[in-house]
Amino acid sequence: MPADAKAGFVLGVESVPDGLAAGLLAGVNPVFGLYGYLMGTLAGAFATGSFFMTVQVTGAMAVTISDVPLTQSGEQAGPALATLAVLTGVIMLGLGIAGLGSLVRFIPASVLIGFVNAVAVNIVLGQFDNFTGYESEGANRVLRALDTVFHPGRLSLLSIIIGLLTVALILGLERTRIGPLGLVLAIIVASGVAALFPDDVSVLADLTTVPDSLPTPQMPALELVPALILPALSLALIGLVQGAAVSGSVPNPDGRYPDPSTDFRGQGIANIVTGLMRGMPVGGSMSATSLVRSAGARTATANVVAAVTMALAIVLSAQIMGYVAMPALAALLIVVGLRTFKIHDIMLVVRTGPVPATVLVTTFGLTLLLPLQYAVLAGVAIAVVLHVARQSNTVVVRRWTFDDASVMPIEGEPPRTLAPQDEVIVTVYGSLFFAAAPVFLAQLPSVPASCRGTVVILRLRGKDDLGSTFIRAVSAYAGELNRAGGTLMVAGVSRAVTRQLEATGVIAIIGRDHVFEAEDRVGSSLAKAREAADRWRAGSA
Repeated sequence: MPADAKAGFVLGVESVPDGLAAGLLAGVNPVFGLYGYLMGTLAGAFATGSFFMTVQVTGAMAVTISDVPLTQSGEQAGPALATLAVLTGVIMLGLGIAGLGSLVRFIPASVLIGFVNAVAVNIVLGQFDNFTGYESEGANRVLRALDTVFHPGRLSLLSIIIGLLTVALILGLERTRIGPLGLVLAIIVASGVAALFPDDVSVLADLTTVPDSLPTPQMPALELVPALILPALSLALIGLVQGAAVSGSVPNPDGRYPDPSTDFRGQGIANIVTGLMRGMPVGGSMSATSLVRSAGARTATANVVAAVTMALAIVLSAQIMGYVAMPALAALLIVVGLRTFKIHDIMLVVRTGPVPATVLVTTFGLTLLLPLQYAVLAGVAIAVVLHVARQSNTVVVRRWTFDDASVMPIEGEPPRTLAPQDEVIVTVYGSLFFAAAPVFLAQLPSVPASCRGTVVILRLRGKDDLGSTFIRAVSAYAGELNRAGGTLMVAGVSRAVTRQLEATGVIAIIGRDHVFEAEDRVGSSLAKAREAADRWRAGSA
């Protein structure tokens, strides 16, 4: 308990400026970011399967929220943000219950690295206004950053000095015994300096009134749900990726890694609670989880202590928080963004080959130029297309030839064209789904106008589902062989595939006596197919 209390206190104190910065990054009332940190940490401590996972607003989620127009201004901004959090939680909870937490393995590293590093750049570019005191214009963060660069005469020198002071203090204090608390001290010192120039440096109180009470419940605005479904889905996918990264890298005290789907359900519950308490959408935070562990956490109690610490800070120091300098918060976010950018990960993907490099550049560019809710879905689409392309191109057809030297076959290339009275045994490696069918057909021996007495034995052991496209390809090849005087046999067929052949009527084209189901002894069904092929050739001679 003492270790958890210490770790929770460190995380709680550090989370106060972090939470305000998250709200600033999202373009909403910074207090909503702090509420998200408070309620997400508390609910996540009880709901996730991980002992250590800290559920808070992540940089990627905050940047995504900033691209959702309904949350940015107007009377509906608060209800829209709460509704977005609840809706995100419902989607996360549903995916977690369905056991889809492991879907992240289908997203290639090139997409993830491109997205994460572009988010890091977005974090930095998005804080230029608060760091420089200049209100830029532009359709996206890149154009607004360029507008800032091209108007140096309109920048606030004092704001820049406060920001640079904050960066220097963060870098210097974190090397001391203060450690993570140096971040908090840096914000306090820089804001204290800014207070000497009240008319020249923007502070948190200029944007909003910081309440001195805990959040009160707010029901979601159901009429806003249709407009928020797409960003909620994007936020859920981001949470899936980031939460799975935490689950897969931080084991529980017993040494076992938590189930990603269980953690995803917990994040869903945390989002629902957070939304009902006026907070921003949240997800598993790698940085906060690493901090609480390094501070000595032993159980999930540390996150409960962190939430209590944040609650006390809100109640006891609300007026002081109003004097936090905006350039100081911007500097904190810029440091976070720069540290999130991993150039060595980018270079690793680039050196891997042109295809991963192209995917990385495409994802990176889309994330910079498009609203993040669209960029996330585009990245997922790229991942799906890339997965299908890779799987279809890995289908390989090989010929097995038997001789008297050994009972084991000799594997080689199949012939280009079938010859009369020939026996060709082919085995297929790879996933046999719809996109693989043309690749499979292209590797089979071509059927001449006449190949009387020729038997092609297709070995399908280990294939439990062929799919309609592949079955049509097999049917077409069998029909072509039949017309040329040959025949097709299939060996090692699972019971499920046999049912597919029966249901589609393809078994009538192949011939029921030419289908040999797999047996426990490997090679038995193939041996029976070869014996049947000898009899068939003898009968067709």
